[in-house]
Amino acid sequence: MDILRSLRPAKIAASRTRGLGARAAIAVAAAFALAACASMEPHSGRPFQVAAPPAPTPSRPPAIEAKGASEHRRMIALFDGEYKDPPAERYLNEILVKLANAGENASEPYKVIILNSPIVNAFALPPGNLYVTRGLLALANDAAEVAAVMAHEIAHITARHALRREEEEKRAAVISQAASVIQNKQKSEEVAASARRTIASFSRQQELDADQIGIKVVARAGFDPYGASRFLAALGRSAALRTSLIGQNASANKPDMLATHPTAPERTAQAINAARQIGAPGLGATDKASYLAAIDGMIFGDDPAEGSIRGRKFLHGRLGFAFTAPEGFGLENSSQAVLGVSGGGAEALRLDSVKLASSTPLETYLASGWIDGLMERSIQTIAVNNAPAAIATARAGEWNFRLAVIRFEPGQVYRLIFAARALTDETERRFRAAIESFHHASPDEIAAMRPLRIGVVAAKPGDDADAFAERMAVPDRQLDFFLLINGLERKGPLQAGEFYKIVTE
Repeated sequence: MDILRSLRPAKIAASRTRGLGARAAIAVAAAFALAACASMEPHSGRPFQVAAPPAPTPSRPPAIEAKGASEHRRMIALFDGEYKDPPAERYLNEILVKLANAGENASEPYKVIILNSPIVNAFALPPGNLYVTRGLLALANDAAEVAAVMAHEIAHITARHALRREEEEKRAAVISQAASVIQNKQKSEEVAASARRTIASFSRQQELDADQIGIKVVARAGFDPYGASRFLAALGRSAALRTSLIGQNASANKPDMLATHPTAPERTAQAINAARQIGAPGLGATDKASYLAAIDGMIFGDDPAEGSIRGRKFLHGRLGFAFTAPEGFGLENSSQAVLGVSGGGAEALRLDSVKLASSTPLETYLASGWIDGLMERSIQTIAVNNAPAAIATARAGEWNFRLAVIRFEPGQVYRLIFAARALTDETERRFRAAIESFHHASPDEIAAMRPLRIGVVAAKPGDDADAFAERMAVPDRQLDFFLLINGLERKGPLQAGEFYKIVTE
């Protein structure tokens, strides 16, 4: 399935009801993401180099080793490869050893793999890998918070949650199928809806159970049991900030922890209650200074080699191209596409790539049926910075689309899809400016796009959050990002001698 075959008027109208923030345009951007089968990579490319899996050990059957290696490769590819940071890996593995020793049953400790992604996520895969993203490590503020996340993920494995959910889904499918055969349509639909609610409740309970198990293990390992509730609170704040910037569905092809681990105030409250059953705050270690030292210098946000955003500009170092979105747009990068939403909520865009034979004319490709509502008479051939290109217009429901396909290299075409409520002269000017900005990035341009990094700085007497926020190299919302990554609720004086995270270039 291709992304834009799904953009029929009914699809767009339905997606508008699910938008967040600037709902209309974000819904289109979310639809771009959710339907994606296209990629920022050429279809014939091999973007990730994964080391060969270790040979099977006597304690693990070959079938289990093979399944684990396959899942490992899939996760590495999904989250932009491994991020090699030996100090951080050593530190996190030391935490995993403590968690293994604190478990109810003695077991080999999991081994951490850091993923090169700014998305906040973590997961464990048997027989012994635990994955955390750079984004999660940037959000966490001390060792107790990270320990709580890792213990939670291991709890899902030890409690066999995935297997139990699969069994529950199979049971629900059998009941729904039987109802459709022996009962009327309305009754069978009621049964199916009830089954969906049951599975949702079942999954929610698994998350709560993993929280409870993880908090107990963390406490036995000597860490502050309140770390779980602090991280859950940070996760909620991160979701709110992300939604206000671009819409939380923008990276649906690469789900973050909010998609796979739904959070809510009551879940945080239950984590606090579980910690209170163990003891009062201050019982366990947070090891904040040691944790911050371990992640000092880690890349923050996008890796320029995999595509980096600076304001409205996007540059992909490895693929060697850059473009600038229209004024007022916020951008988000993923392995599938670059997505953008205007601050006013009236426009959205998507940039991706497809493999196309060099012998196929671009105007022929535009008219080949990959987008519904195309107005064939609108097709024009143009040149974009000396590259062959073609543009056209499409309409679907209340949305209008301006399309461009650019032949970047032999066999590789980039597609820019620009969605707007109305096609005005100003809309056309903005679309054309974005198209004309697409170009081969020069070596100097690529070299100048250095990654942002986490810096750890001690506060001096008189320092406050506003002063530290001014040092943040993020393009906007500097104070909000500073407060978020440091677990601070509001701006004000900082504690002299305390270490805080900032983002540097």
